[in-house]
Amino acid sequence: MADLILLLGSNLGDRLEYLSKAIHYLQESVGPITKISSVYETAAWGYTDQEPFLNQVLELQTELLPERVLHETQRIEKMIGRVHLEKWGPRVIDIDILFHNQHIRTAPSLTIPHPQLHLRRFTLMPLAEILPDFIHPTLRKSICRLLEECPDQLPVRLYHHGQIE
Repeated sequence: MADLILLLGSNLGDRLEYLSKAIHYLQESVGPITKISSVYETAAWGYTDQEPFLNQVLELQTELLPERVLHETQRIEKMIGRVHLEKWGPRVIDIDILFHNQHIRTAPSLTIPHPQLHLRRFTLMPLAEILPDFIHPTLRKSICRLLEECPDQLPVRLYHHGQIE
């Protein structure tokens, strides 16, 4: 069994419902969830002229190899209604693989750990909530340390059923 860490994001339609559907399908086809962060509302990153995202981090146990996890996450995105139109553009659901145990993999279709997670506050805040002491396998720093050093200053706020804290 491997510890798999995923980031979910949605900024179109019923964002909470899309996160919930992704969680349901991930448990069915990838493995049981062992930890789940709160939901955070975050400003769009990269292409910023779009609605804010809801983001959430999950830790799952899986027997799947990383390439199979990628296949399953892309299949789930399509089932929920994702259409790839533009890089960093609006989407009903996005599922990113952040970590697969301490594996390091660089391939055209998949890089693990996610190559930009340390630059994104919207990834690090929910990740620090559930895995603050996890050591990034290539940067050799804890998630809390990466969050402290993160250059991204876009707002990330705890989200409670339509209310932002």
